[in-house]
Amino acid sequence: MPFYTVCGLLALLFVAPLGWLVVSSFKSSAEFAQSPPTLLPSEVSLENYRRLLDAGLFQNVVNSLLVTAGTVVAATVLSVLAGYGFARFDFRGRGVLFLVILSTLMIPFQSIVPSLYVILDYLRLTNSLAGLVLVYTVFALPFGIFTMRAAFASVPVAVEEAAVVDGADALTALRRVLLPIVAPGVATVALYAFFTAWNEFLAALIFTTSQEKYTLPVVLANLQTGAGGTLNWGVLETGAVIAAVPCVAIFLILQRYYVAGLTGGAVKG
Repeated sequence: MPFYTVCGLLALLFVAPLGWLVVSSFKSSAEFAQSPPTLLPSEVSLENYRRLLDAGLFQNVVNSLLVTAGTVVAATVLSVLAGYGFARFDFRGRGVLFLVILSTLMIPFQSIVPSLYVILDYLRLTNSLAGLVLVYTVFALPFGIFTMRAAFASVPVAVEEAAVVDGADALTALRRVLLPIVAPGVATVALYAFFTAWNEFLAALIFTTSQEKYTLPVVLANLQTGAGGTLNWGVLETGAVIAAVPCVAIFLILQRYYVAGLTGGAVKG
């Protein structure tokens, strides 16, 4: 009993700021300016949500959804194919190539911004959602390939060989036999790609130049300030709630696959 009590208190400690954020989003601007601040709103107000809608936030949310969906699909498909290749096929330079892919995780994004901008500008993909999808997919691939390689390596080769004996080729065995087994790993890669694309700020700020192409994090950072240069905390916190809801919902739905995918392939028996 003491163990669960301590765990419950720790969970409450982490959830309390999020709960306060949600509750505060229903305060009016006048109540936000009160000193000392109030814990709960005196009356429920949708003023902050209306302001965000009037500022055209819906279009920016759609931009984030499109970029995130494209990144999840591209990163997941490429990670599955590359992870399967590294785990099952023996080719010259496999270890070196895999090491090179993993080493990209150690390269700070800020150091390659000029090169990425030159490439996207040459391809005419600056200030476009497709360009952001390419950039975010590159960000997510090293972790995705590493995860899927471990997931496929943990599956006995005999399972795939049995499918081949029954007449299946490599892609058919991958699609119908191996993918259901490594589903937790696939979910992990998809979740990682989702969080990477949905929350990323710097690349979206640099590679997009028009209000119509901004993603949600960029718009929240560019919220207009109030009188005297003070931040409009009500609008800012409401935008943070809108940005956090999809992440929390998707993680709660897929958390068991996420945990299983992270630990998959950690122990070979």
